[in-house]
Amino acid sequence: MSGSLADRLRFVAVDRSRWPDLETLFESRGGPKTCWCMVWRTRLDGTRPTDSKGRKQALHDRASHGVPLGLLGYADDKPVAWCSIAPRNTYRALGGVDLQGDDPNRIWSLACFFLKREFRGAGGMRTLLDAALEHARREGAQAVEAYPVDPDSPSYRFMGFVPVFEKAGFEKVGRAGARRHVLRCRLA
Repeated sequence: MSGSLADRLRFVAVDRSRWPDLETLFESRGGPKTCWCMVWRTRLDGTRPTDSKGRKQALHDRASHGVPLGLLGYADDKPVAWCSIAPRNTYRALGGVDLQGDDPNRIWSLACFFLKREFRGAGGMRTLLDAALEHARREGAQAVEAYPVDPDSPSYRFMGFVPVFEKAGFEKVGRAGARRHVLRCRLA
């Protein structure tokens, strides 16, 4: 296992064929197997799942129907990272803002990050963020919004921290509740 983390990671958009790997990652130790990254999403019928089993099924249904979900990061062909990056209109209201000139269908949201513990602290978050921006750009996004918190926040830490986004070129454009900031990175 040599080379930098950035050199070792490869990223793939989640679709039906990647579901087994997403399931493996989410059910791994420390993985988001309780929320299944459905905090800001609904079932396809617009209702909210209320338990872990329902959230897992709802995310699976979205993957099966081709709804964009995010990226899986692989190291040595094993899933080790996740980023929820998708068009903003595939989420519930995150507190985003519409700016003059926006095409609402081309604004994407970054809503969640997960990196297996052994890959943390080695630049993995920034690598994951850069991959998410590149993915959104390839898919035609005009801008990407993120909803990070300050580093001392007691909650919403899975959404990332403001300084990481600012270093990546995001600018503050608003607030979403008491803890979350709304940051924006223009792509086009």
